[in-house]
Amino acid sequence: MMTREEFQNAIKPIADGLFGKQNTRGYERPKFTVRPLEDMLRDLAAIPVEDWYAYAFSREPLNGKFDDGQRREWMKKSLECGKEYARKMVREYGTDDPIKLAASFGMNISYPEVPDKTDRVLFAEYRVPNKICIYMDAVNKANKLLLSPGVCEILTKELHISRLLLSHELFHFVEERYRKEIFTQTEKVRLWSLGFLHNDSIVIALSEIAAMGFAKELMKLPYSPYLMDVFLVYGYSPQEASGLYEEMMELSGRMKLPI
Repeated sequence: MMTREEFQNAIKPIADGLFGKQNTRGYERPKFTVRPLEDMLRDLAAIPVEDWYAYAFSREPLNGKFDDGQRREWMKKSLECGKEYARKMVREYGTDDPIKLAASFGMNISYPEVPDKTDRVLFAEYRVPNKICIYMDAVNKANKLLLSPGVCEILTKELHISRLLLSHELFHFVEERYRKEIFTQTEKVRLWSLGFLHNDSIVIALSEIAAMGFAKELMKLPYSPYLMDVFLVYGYSPQEASGLYEEMMELSGRMKLPI
C-alpha cells in the first residue's frame, strides 16, 4: 500500500495542467490498475464543480501558501469569473459558438495533428496574442472513445471535443484583453514584504479554474470539465488515466472504485 507521499510522487508526472499537458516520456511510468473508462467518468461526473478545488490547486506552484478555506473561496470566485465573462462575450457577440466567437475575436485557429518540438502530449494551447492550436491526434482519439454508448451517455451527445478545447483556450485570450480588471489577474498573493517593498504574484490556478468555468458555460456541460483530463489521457494511456482518476477521487474526498 502506497503512502500519500509515495502516491503523489508517482502520480505527479501524469498531468500538470488543464486537459493534460502530459509528460509521457523520459520517466518510468507508475503502475496503476487500468479501470473501465465508463466507471471512472461516472464517478467523476458526480463530483460537484466546487469540490474540484483541491485538484485544481494541486499543480499551482504557490499551493503550499494557501489553506483549504482560501482554496475553496478562490475556486468559487474563479468559476463565477469564467461564467461571467462567457455570458459577457455571448451578449456582446450574439453567439455562444466558440468558433464564431474566435472569428469575432480575430483569432488564428489551427488544427495540426500533433505539436512540434515537444516531449509532452498537448491537447490545445493559446499563444499570445491571438493564436490557438487544437491538436487533432488527441481529439481523434477522444472521438473514438465517444463511440461507446456508455461513455457518450455520461459525457452527453452535445459534447464536442475540439470546441470544448477551443472554449477553454478562448478564455485566456479574453483574460488577456481584460487583464486590468478581470479577477484572475487582479487577485494577488503577497509573497514577501520588507518595509515599503513587497512582491505580489498572481495565482496561476485561478486562470485555469476560470477557463473551466468559461468553457462549461459556453458548452452547457452538466459536469466539471476537469474530468476531461482523465478522458483525454485515456486515449494515450489507460493506465495513466486510471492513476489520475485515483488522484482526483482522493483529492475530492471520495471513495475510489474497488479494483
